[in-house]
Amino acid sequence: MDVLLAMSVYVQVVEKGSLTAAAQQCSMSTTMVGNHLRALEQRLGVSLLQRTTRRQRLTEFGAQYYQRCVEVLGLVDAAERLAEQAQAEPSGRLRITAPLTFGVERLAPALAEYNLRYPKVRLDVVLSNQRLDLLENGFDLAIRLGNPDPANGVIARPLEDYTLTICAAPDYLARRGVPLHPADLTRHECLAFAYPAGDDWRSVEKEWRLQGPEGEVVVPVSGALTLNSSSGLHQAARAGMGIVMMPDALVAEDLACGRLMPLLGGYRLPRRPMNLLYASDRYRLPKIRSFVEFALEHWAH
Repeated sequence: MDVLLAMSVYVQVVEKGSLTAAAQQCSMSTTMVGNHLRALEQRLGVSLLQRTTRRQRLTEFGAQYYQRCVEVLGLVDAAERLAEQAQAEPSGRLRITAPLTFGVERLAPALAEYNLRYPKVRLDVVLSNQRLDLLENGFDLAIRLGNPDPANGVIARPLEDYTLTICAAPDYLARRGVPLHPADLTRHECLAFAYPAGDDWRSVEKEWRLQGPEGEVVVPVSGALTLNSSSGLHQAARAGMGIVMMPDALVAEDLACGRLMPLLGGYRLPRRPMNLLYASDRYRLPKIRSFVEFALEHWAH
């Protein structure tokens, strides 16, 4: 027996004044309405209506029970509206992990706009160059550099590639000259990022690969500094310590205002694919769906 349905039918019988009118309102037969009433009275062990061939009248208990039914059904309706609202409006805690440089330079500033759109979402962001497992570490979403590892139930949505620029400070170039060909880099101080063990870009510490008119050019590089911090290399390059190959996300403002000068513009540098990862069975959650759409809006191809 569906108690809530029976209560709803009973309310309609009281308010419409007859089983026939209630049946029309509930889109069921008069016999079915009568069955619901009998099942409800049997469950309660007391009569709700006194019925004759001409009229029906509420019993004393039936009148009290009607009021309670109206209250209960009202609460159920309010609860369903609350659930619909929760499904429509993103809310709750959203855990995201992203690479350090991208997170600092691109993600963090954009989160202010996301927060204005969805103020009920509490953002919990972990920036790390480690490939933290999406599910084991309890993340809702991950922005990941490189080709995604195949995983059951995980969706990877491609974002814009992670691109690099070779650049140096004007005072360094004034002292040491401007390299016009990749081979010229062998005579310069080239600052290198120390990639962690196992990273597929670890070779970049000792040689830079560029694509030009003559095809791929592999240049052995060396310098006075190898550092495992992009922001540290960024500051060293701005101070005039040498030439650096840095993410565009980190040096875009410096290039725009002339604090750093782009070099070897006729050559294309390596780029890394970047993807947004999330569990396929959780996309229906408004908080996750809202951030996926937001990320694609800002950083899709």
